[in-house]
Amino acid sequence: MGKIKLTKGELKQQRDELKQYERYLPTLQLKKQQLQIEILQQASFLAEYDQQEQRRRQAIKSWVGLLADSGINLQPWVTLDKITTSKKNVAGVDIPIFEDAEFKDAEYDLFSTPLWVDFAIEALRNLVVVLAQMRVVEEGIKILKQELRIATQRVNLFEKVKIPDARQAIRLIKIYIGDQMANAVGRSKIAKRKIEEAVLDGVMP
Repeated sequence: MGKIKLTKGELKQQRDELKQYERYLPTLQLKKQQLQIEILQQASFLAEYDQQEQRRRQAIKSWVGLLADSGINLQPWVTLDKITTSKKNVAGVDIPIFEDAEFKDAEYDLFSTPLWVDFAIEALRNLVVVLAQMRVVEEGIKILKQELRIATQRVNLFEKVKIPDARQAIRLIKIYIGDQMANAVGRSKIAKRKIEEAVLDGVMP
């Protein structure tokens, strides 16, 4: 707590600031809670995508040897051309939400290409989509965690610094003003007694 003025004006200012802190703190606490809940939800999505990735990689292992032996390059047809995302607002912060993934059209000679190529392209694209979904969710979690760090710092600032400091300042100022008033009353009584004594001295022989 910095140096405070022991005045009635300062007392009013500290009281006004305390009201603002106490009014704003619940909003910050709610924001922190919402961010924490959303991080848990997004982490759950990420875990689901991770399981999907593992299942799809496992399924691919059974025929990936065919792809290597054939010499066919599927890369142009399983490389993402575009990812479409939307935005979700969580406690005032926008995070990306995966919507769609687009690939280049797979154009090849159906007569000279093995039948399993269609299946391979679809399986590999499904894996690529899951990986894209995971990247989008990870980006959202990163944004949420950064915002949560800031919100937590602000909550701690209000709870542990601003509000206690304002209450302490108000207490000190009230004590000081109370002491000053008590001293003023005491001085007033002394002055009154002296005046009364002077008056009595003047009229008594």
